[in-house]
Amino acid sequence: MNENKMLQSTSIIIFGATGDLAKRKLLPAFFNLYIEGRMPEQFNIVALGRAEKNDDDFKNYIKENLILFSRNKKAIDTEWEKFQSHITYFRHQIDEDKSYEDLELKLKSLDKAYGLRANRLFYLSIAPNFVSTISGHLKKAELASEPAQDRIIIEKPFGHNKKSAVELNELLSRTFEEEQIYRIDHYLGKETVQNILAFRFGNSIFEPLWNCKYVESVQITVAEEVGVESRGGFYEGTGALKDMIQNHLLQILCMVAMEQPASLDAGEIRDRKVDVLKSIRRIPYDMVDHYAVRGQYAEGVVKDAHVKGYRQEDGVDANSPTETFASIKFYLDNERWEGVPFYVRTGKRMREKQSYITIKFKPLPQSTFIGGQHALSQNKLIINIQPLMDIRLQFMTKMPGLTVELKPVEMVFDYFSCKEDTPEAYETLLLDALEGDLTLFMRSDQVEEAWDVVKTIQEYWENNPDPSFPNYAAGSNGPKQCELLLQREDDSWA
Repeated sequence: MNENKMLQSTSIIIFGATGDLAKRKLLPAFFNLYIEGRMPEQFNIVALGRAEKNDDDFKNYIKENLILFSRNKKAIDTEWEKFQSHITYFRHQIDEDKSYEDLELKLKSLDKAYGLRANRLFYLSIAPNFVSTISGHLKKAELASEPAQDRIIIEKPFGHNKKSAVELNELLSRTFEEEQIYRIDHYLGKETVQNILAFRFGNSIFEPLWNCKYVESVQITVAEEVGVESRGGFYEGTGALKDMIQNHLLQILCMVAMEQPASLDAGEIRDRKVDVLKSIRRIPYDMVDHYAVRGQYAEGVVKDAHVKGYRQEDGVDANSPTETFASIKFYLDNERWEGVPFYVRTGKRMREKQSYITIKFKPLPQSTFIGGQHALSQNKLIINIQPLMDIRLQFMTKMPGLTVELKPVEMVFDYFSCKEDTPEAYETLLLDALEGDLTLFMRSDQVEEAWDVVKTIQEYWENNPDPSFPNYAAGSNGPKQCELLLQREDDSWA
């Protein structure tokens, strides 16, 4: 949500700088921001890791990964030397006091070079079980003692259920003020997701229709072609409900369903999102099977290649009850959305990779063209998030010719036609964090309410393993029961 502000001098401290997230997303994002002139004039990236490395070895490692993962590969030859001068590798043990004492000396030396006490941005690119350790050491060493200047970014998962989320928030609150904590969800940094606000509240032709009087249903789909790959051990304790729906899909739902904020103030927008989460009707424990469907992929064919089933993946139990697919029907108990079903679904090893939102408008109660030879298709608004990035409005029109024949057509706004090289989600979110803009980051009450929404589903699925697993083939659209979820409302997936 940035507006090209003047950024203060900043020291960026990355815990887990030799890990997968840092090499694929974080350092390429900082590089892309740098070459576009969006980094502070004075900044340093202090890359923390346990391994014995010198600066040159680490910088060569980063350059190799920029070549693989940066969207601005052409700029590496001309900009790398300047960018790498801002990087320092710092050997660090996250559970040792001395490592934090040494880090404090390093940050003070950078402040001396800046000529002022710089902002500090701590990025915890580490496993969730280390958050407590790092938080405690940062507090003890007083490394993040300036609420107006010091920020910490935490990756999901934010707990594994509501109880643990509350405990994590309480833990963080002992070290940081709420305005210092940036709980990152990269889906909220995607260009098309951000554009929902502009699309809804910047156009008088859509906002009056954005309610139960005109909308029949809302569908949110995030489908992945890939399986769990090398993350089998992690995924066994997670599953699709916790990995995707509790955070990504519910946050997208909030963007679609929220009331108009009075301003673009971060607190105002986050208040409206919390309102949505509170309004979602909680599903009774004994009704979970009526409102929610789960699945697990078997072996199958994806893009002409045979792939193994989830239970054959490395690190996965041979009788695993973990779901790799989840679909839920939600209702919002508020005036705007009374009676409108919100369907969400996500799965691995699906037919194709696609993330999109479909708003299905109600059919006309009466029309000159109803009946006879004129078949009317419902008007739909489709917001494609990835890999397509566009907004499509489907409506009826007359076909050219001497007779009156109708057909559905699309009006398309394509992001790539406006800008071929759009920023990555992490670039947007990291720039917001540098600027101190919390709009696209989750607040503690958002996290807790989102866990509360899925609480009974999570408990029911944990206590009642599905005997039909695996129940969909890799390369399909998921289990058949997912279609029945909509057919009960005379609806279908768009």
